Amino acid sequence: MRSTPALALLAASALTLGACGGSGGNASGQNGGINVNSLGNTGSGKDPTARGPVTIPGAQKGGTVTVLTNLGIQTTLDPSEVYYTDTGAIMSGLVSRSLTQYKYDPDTKQMVLVPDLATDLGTSNDSYTKWTFTIRPGVKFEDGTPVTAKNIAWGIQRCMDVKTFPTGPCQYYATVYFRGGSSYQGPYTAPQQTFKSVKVSGDKLTIYMDKPFPDMPYFGSFPAMGPIPLGRSASDPKTYKNHPMATGPYEFSKYSPSKELVLKRNPYWDPSTDPARTAYPDEYDIQTQVPSEKIDQILLADSGTGQTTLTYDNLLAPDYQKFVQQAPDRLTTGGEPCTFYWGPDNQKITDKRIREALSWAYPYKNAILASGRIPHVTANPATNLMPPGIPGRTPYNVTGRKGFQTDPAKGRQLLQQAHALGYEIKFLFRTDDPASVKLKDAVTKALTQAGFKATPVPTTIAGQTTIQDNPKSDINVRSAGWCSDWPSGATWIPPLYASTHPDKTHSLGVNDSVFSNASVDKQIDAVQRMPLNQQPAEWNKLDQQIMQKYFPLFPTFYGGVAMAHGSKIEGMNDDINDGQPTWMTLWVKQ
Repeated sequence: MRSTPALALLAASALTLGACGGSGGNASGQNGGINVNSLGNTGSGKDPTARGPVTIPGAQKGGTVTVLTNLGIQTTLDPSEVYYTDTGAIMSGLVSRSLTQYKYDPDTKQMVLVPDLATDLGTSNDSYTKWTFTIRPGVKFEDGTPVTAKNIAWGIQRCMDVKTFPTGPCQYYATVYFRGGSSYQGPYTAPQQTFKSVKVSGDKLTIYMDKPFPDMPYFGSFPAMGPIPLGRSASDPKTYKNHPMATGPYEFSKYSPSKELVLKRNPYWDPSTDPARTAYPDEYDIQTQVPSEKIDQILLADSGTGQTTLTYDNLLAPDYQKFVQQAPDRLTTGGEPCTFYWGPDNQKITDKRIREALSWAYPYKNAILASGRIPHVTANPATNLMPPGIPGRTPYNVTGRKGFQTDPAKGRQLLQQAHALGYEIKFLFRTDDPASVKLKDAVTKALTQAGFKATPVPTTIAGQTTIQDNPKSDINVRSAGWCSDWPSGATWIPPLYASTHPDKTHSLGVNDSVFSNASVDKQIDAVQRMPLNQQPAEWNKLDQQIMQKYFPLFPTFYGGVAMAHGSKIEGMNDDINDGQPTWMTLWVKQ
């Protein structure tokens, strides 16, 4: 899953990711409560028998939760395309239901996969090429219309229109695994085509695969695997994104893209049908583009509405230290299954030595400090693409670089070998984000010292995603972050390296390095067809092989979270899959 757009530009200080944390009390542990050896270990717990309703002992009903974020809600909220950590967590936790979902386990501090619209986690044939889900009765849209298996089938079909939804999850999973997915263009792009992936019979929904997909229950937790009102006009992508029909405990009350999202109670949500969600607050008021310094000061002051306020951004480093000293019980810290990286455009920067030179020139430590991150808490040294804790992952280091080491002389030497001294690097920065400006200055200085010509390209908070995703933009390096969709190399190598988006004139999807190699595509396909117990080691092997042979990108750090909340916010834990608050366990002390 993609990190928020905040990280698409030089890993700015506002962030929405995390793992292994709780509501306070863990800020003084190793690396701020972060186990850096298991950042990608988001747990494999499953409970197919979970049932609703869910209650929290001592929790009180009522109140408004104010959520402040420096960026946030910059991308579409259409369930078919939701694929950023913040929008995905908010929609799944509060608004949209899907085949499966996650439930927070306070004992293990991990998220457990449980049923949602399905009555269990699905049943498959022996080859994992056929999955059947029984859809539970009694679930309704916010207008009182019953949710049926046909609504979910339509949601899946809709998501597979990757030209209409170019940054959604279906192009990396549904179009790859589902029957006919590689040629099916979707109901909007090619309405005359027959949809072969899903069949409905009463309350049974069956998904057929072109190749084994043992991870389907995990993929079933995405909003894209949920219900949509039937018909192309009822869910017109141009308008539906502004008010998707709620099936969860909250519905849209007010939505101004890039400004504010207000959620109110959905009167047709029935807690007896929901095995994981609660709905204690009356309302959520999510305010975006709030300066990071202002957010931290409101939370530190803890007065008035600040007491019922939270942020899913990381605290700035100086403010984090103040929380550790003054209010550790209002900190939520932890690791996260996320890697942040620089992706040189491999179609423009074709010489591997230049890409390697960038990895030595990049000012890791200075960039972290300039952006307001906290070394060894919200930014940890990285080697592999996949973070520690991913099944099968073993460490490798193709450059030999240690920790946050920067070596401009080594970078210059590689440029000289490539006869490329003065090579121009064009990268984005946000003019309306002070942290991004500071980071731009640190990167420019470091690249210049290593013999590059640094050309920062200005954009804004509101305009960054459009430029970042456009392959024709006049930039040749993209800064990005990627998090596990579930704990498997299958959610790392195919999305970031496979040539799964043939129409690169419209959007890069998440292949920020614009890497495309037929041999790698064949190897990816071969691993996907292997027995499940062999795949983890093979994904790790392929990860290392790609880096050694092609060096398409380089990690800048592994993430971590340091979020904070007011004194009247209760139940704010760390969703280890998204690095977000556990939205479904929040309540306001009255």
